Amino acid sequence: MDMRNARLAGVMAEFDGPDKVLQAAKAVKKEGYRRFDAFTPYPIEELNHVIAGEGSRLPLMVFLGGLFGCIGGFSLQYWINVYAFPMNIGGRPLNSWPAFIVPTFEMTILFAGITAVLGMFALNGLPHPHHPVFNVDRFALATNDKFFLWIQVEDEKFDLKKTRTFLEGLSSVAVSDVYDD
Repeated sequence: MDMRNARLAGVMAEFDGPDKVLQAAKAVKKEGYRRFDAFTPYPIEELNHVIAGEGSRLPLMVFLGGLFGCIGGFSLQYWINVYAFPMNIGGRPLNSWPAFIVPTFEMTILFAGITAVLGMFALNGLPHPHHPVFNVDRFALATNDKFFLWIQVEDEKFDLKKTRTFLEGLSSVAVSDVYDD
């Protein structure tokens, strides 16, 4: 990688075990860093709770998508049956809402599901085929038996020298600068 054109993306520390990376993540959080992530060969539930920040906007997006689908599905049926093609069959009223329940429910689920998938992609920044941590040579060990903690340069507390020294003091095996192409 040509370092002249590379942009600093953060600092990454490597740890030997899950307990060490968990303790390091707690220390990073306690120190005041907010933009950091961990990479492990298998899921560590407690680590997820330490890293998780404020709540997600996805539930609100899914609710609004479902609400839009519900209102849209009902409105479409109402417009068709009352205004566009009114047919009085069997003496029932034109706005026979009990007949609209199943299609309205289906539209609610459809729009909520589509919103969930698209919202997940948008909030996760996907598709993202290349991540800056892939530029660190030792990061390939994350799929085997090593654990990594990455503090992003976008963190307001980030200072290259201080952050690097802080991560070195957390019993890490190695600390690497992460550059983005």
